[in-house]
Amino acid sequence: MKALFGRFQYNRLASTFTLLATLSAGILLGSLVAHSVRGQESQVNSSDATPLKVPAPRQLSTDFTRIAHEVGPAVVNINTEILPKQQQQQRRRNPHNFGQPMPQQPVPPDGNGNNGDDDQGPQGQGGLQDFFNRFFGMGPNGAGPDDGAGEERESLGSGFIVDPRGYIVTNNHVVDKADRIFVTLAGDPVGNLGRPAKVIGVDKATDIAVIKIQTDKPLPTVKMGNSDGVEVGDWVLAIGEPFGLQSTVTAGIVSSRNRSVDHGTTGEFQHFLQTDAAINPGNSGGPLLDMAGEVIGVNTAIFTQSAGNEGIGFAMPSNSVVNVYNQLIGPEHKVVRGSIGISFQPNPPSAVARVYGFKTGVIISAAPAGLPAANAGLKAGDIITSIDNKPVKDGDELVSIISEYKPGTSIDIGYLRNGQQMHTKITIDDREKVLAKMNNPETNEGEEGQNQTPGNASPAKLGITVSDLPQGAPAGLHGVMIQAVKPGSFADEIGVGDFQGAVIVSVNKHPVNNVQDFQKAVAALHTGDDVVLEIVNPQNPGQGREYLGGTLP
Repeated sequence: MKALFGRFQYNRLASTFTLLATLSAGILLGSLVAHSVRGQESQVNSSDATPLKVPAPRQLSTDFTRIAHEVGPAVVNINTEILPKQQQQQRRRNPHNFGQPMPQQPVPPDGNGNNGDDDQGPQGQGGLQDFFNRFFGMGPNGAGPDDGAGEERESLGSGFIVDPRGYIVTNNHVVDKADRIFVTLAGDPVGNLGRPAKVIGVDKATDIAVIKIQTDKPLPTVKMGNSDGVEVGDWVLAIGEPFGLQSTVTAGIVSSRNRSVDHGTTGEFQHFLQTDAAINPGNSGGPLLDMAGEVIGVNTAIFTQSAGNEGIGFAMPSNSVVNVYNQLIGPEHKVVRGSIGISFQPNPPSAVARVYGFKTGVIISAAPAGLPAANAGLKAGDIITSIDNKPVKDGDELVSIISEYKPGTSIDIGYLRNGQQMHTKITIDDREKVLAKMNNPETNEGEEGQNQTPGNASPAKLGITVSDLPQGAPAGLHGVMIQAVKPGSFADEIGVGDFQGAVIVSVNKHPVNNVQDFQKAVAALHTGDDVVLEIVNPQNPGQGREYLGGTLP
């Protein structure tokens, strides 16, 4: 086979050489023919040829050109520098070096020197890694941020002026960890280092930053739009500095709204407008504009496998940006968000809503002691249905509403418990403080279980083998422990296999105390029934609950 393969390759190469030789012969023949007619140009009469003329310019104005002319002057280039640690230490030892510009070396806008948070060009990491870098601060190969050692590094981004006194909106990842920031305006000379800028405030949750430059005259500004009015299919323009190319305009449409890229806590405020307008490295922080020329988003990230535009870009909606900006320019220069101290599943199965008897709302997975929700009497299994008598659709809406309240504000929470509508008053707390308490292991009680007992319940019907809780299980914990899940079974399909070793505490809201309770509950199920399993982590039962469900085939 090897010899045959080698002969095939050789024959294919031989055919290629033959083809190239034939082409070469044809080119040579064409060249000889061409040479045979050259030198006769002076003998040809062209007196009947009409000379071409350059016509007068025509103003073929469109909305695109109008917007580009109007908004372009307010879009800026942002160049940041990250100094090596040795140089930073030297500057700290010698205060006379502060404020003196460092020697500049031309660096291509490929993200050289970024630490996984800045834009990258064709030679950067590229691909899906770039996308995750924007949101999770990951360095190369998933490592943490670079330690800053090595040579001086630069990165490029965009921004836009929102206040004639020099206030500029951009992305946090454009200026994050920068030692020096320079801003180049549209009318500044090409190659100019730029104007020094200082950071007013940043919000990592939305990847928004506000910076400021000094100016002795009012600067051109953009107009902020209302992103709630944006519809899928609307025309949009993106203006920025992709790959350092100043004032580049691209057009596309809104591909989707409310696009989430991370369904965890870190992504609760990152619900983007998706667009196919070309967005490339260097566009980050630039405006996304509607056909009224108003900013409806801040270009933040791209999904790419080539480190360039593939028609999937993401922009933070302008309404979120306005809220963040107004807080960042305040006295504290930070964003303060409210919280009530609960955990919940972002997208529980539809069977959960049917079994627990609600169409809209949020089922609480955990309400740790000492936090606002628990202090107001809420507990796991309660379903929040309204805030100040206004219905709550889902978890995203709950977080969005609660986060806008200032700490100390009292609100009315409507909730369902055992099918009964109830109300309670909750005092909002600072989100950062609440999350710190929730992430503290001492906040949630629980002990590590000892040896598990052998499974003794049949895996029939659901496809789960369970056992009674082992001796030494945490006090107050009840249920059965998941020992095994049959591949391809109903339980496997709804994701129970990912929770082996966890404890099922209820089936369709009916508490389970032991294997006998579990078998009785399962025996009552029939084909077509909705089934919801309430699951907890036995090592930390207060941490939260998972609701897995589906319709039994």
